[in-house]
Amino acid sequence: MTEMQASPSFRLVYVPGVTPGKWVRVWEERLPDVRLDLVAVPVEEGEPTLLGGGADAGLVRLPVDRDSLSAIPLYTETTVVVFPKDHWLAAAEEVPVADLADEVVFHPQDDALGWGDALPGRPAIERPATTADAVELVAANVGVLLVPQSLARLHHRRDLTYRPVPDAPQSQVALSWLQDRTTELVEEFIGIVRGRTVNSSRGRGQSAPAEQPKQQQARGGGGKPAAGKTAGKPAGAKAAGGRSGGGKTGGARSGGGKAGGGKSGTGRSGGAKPGARRGRPGR
Repeated sequence: MTEMQASPSFRLVYVPGVTPGKWVRVWEERLPDVRLDLVAVPVEEGEPTLLGGGADAGLVRLPVDRDSLSAIPLYTETTVVVFPKDHWLAAAEEVPVADLADEVVFHPQDDALGWGDALPGRPAIERPATTADAVELVAANVGVLLVPQSLARLHHRRDLTYRPVPDAPQSQVALSWLQDRTTELVEEFIGIVRGRTVNSSRGRGQSAPAEQPKQQQARGGGGKPAAGKTAGKPAGAKAAGGRSGGGKTGGARSGGGKAGGGKSGTGRSGGAKPGARRGRPGR
């Protein structure tokens, strides 16, 4: 707890195509007093930023250095090929890698798929510096581009479209952090991306909900005596006493009903039997 109070913020690095918005909103709800700083970096700088201590955790693309970094794979993206809308590939629902054999396929220097020398198709004269530059060349009808689907959406243009490539390599997004810096705040973010509820989270959000059942039991325990099971028995005894005093016996066992109504002014001396004893001397 001391560690978390001393930390003024949590720095989260993320690479293009990753959208941390939904996790950021949950963080702000659960830890409103801990600022979350988002750090956007190119795909090739995600891992170095973590290794250099520039962020507490990161949403990066695998692979990463598992000797120094912990990583939790989150999801795998579909690979798509991007091309002009009037390209002949637009007639297909999906495009096998073999269908790109005669196409110029761009291989940007920030490639997220790790093709290496196995890139299909014909190579371009030069490698574009970035994916954004490659998209501009595709729009000029110079060639096509293979990217994770999130990057195709990120660089969307009205004159371009894309189709899935089922047999192409895929990109996997993971939450990663330094192994020797698994702090309580890192545990909080792990819980958020894994979908843990506030009750099951390992961090500060756990203590407040844990008190709620106790408060509910306290309120429930206060209501039962008023409802009648325990307090109702004495009330029932009084009622039974009233019936016995008003009916079969007018005196000794009960002081309710008729006994208290005036026939006898005191408890045991005011019944019928004392009156009979007063009549004997008259005989």
